[in-house]
Amino acid sequence: MNQPFAPLTPQQQWQILAQAGQVLAGAVPPGWRQMRAEYRAAGRHVEVDVAVVGPDGVARPVPPPPPVVQLLGRLRAGMYQPGRGTWLAAVVVFDPGRPPQVDYVIDHEPRWRQVPPPIGFADELRFFPRAEEFVPAWLRERAQPRSEVDTLMRSPRVYDGLDSDGRPIVRREPLAPEERARVLAYLEAAPVVLAARSYAVDEFAPEEPPSVPLNFRTDGHWVWPGAVTHYLREHGVPPDPELVAHIRARGYVVPEVGEQARDRAVAAVT
Repeated sequence: MNQPFAPLTPQQQWQILAQAGQVLAGAVPPGWRQMRAEYRAAGRHVEVDVAVVGPDGVARPVPPPPPVVQLLGRLRAGMYQPGRGTWLAAVVVFDPGRPPQVDYVIDHEPRWRQVPPPIGFADELRFFPRAEEFVPAWLRERAQPRSEVDTLMRSPRVYDGLDSDGRPIVRREPLAPEERARVLAYLEAAPVVLAARSYAVDEFAPEEPPSVPLNFRTDGHWVWPGAVTHYLREHGVPPDPELVAHIRARGYVVPEVGEQARDRAVAAVT
């Protein structure tokens, strides 16, 4: 973590929850009986599920509005306690005319939709440092490379931390325009080894529609998410300095990537 988080007071925490409820209520059909949002995170891996009980009493899933995701991320960052960490999951229930009810999970592993790769848990401990006695055994294990594959195939840090609003921090030397173009060309020339049809929220522009490709590319040595390329192209955010050094050492030329290397890359991120 590169700078201390500005802690939220209990009143500010409830204000954020109330604001999230207002945003969510404005995005669902009228007459709802209950809204439920579940937020799970490890580092920059975030999962959010929203369900709304309609007038007929049936709960139906709805897409989480990006502002709600941003608000809950801000809440998580602002509730960080030095040495203790912050919560990994929260379930927020909204009932008409009542204050929101919320349950936080700080030490137990959330029920992931998809378990994050080791880099996600390692980032969690880097973004929100915990004293040794507050690192659960499962979290320590998850943060370690799972096999020789994970050790050999490296993954970059997309950014360097989060500020008190839950927005990304970047503390890296900017790339000169000419090198930026060469690095971007390298990142885009590497083969895609895993991809989804949807897009993720741009964490540097969370108010915009989702635009970050949910894919992974590899050059046989590193495997990186689409966010690395997107943030360099759209916001000038340099990739992890170690990845940049690797690209320079290769002369900005992507090597041939065989099937075995592609399989190792997939194994490293799934």
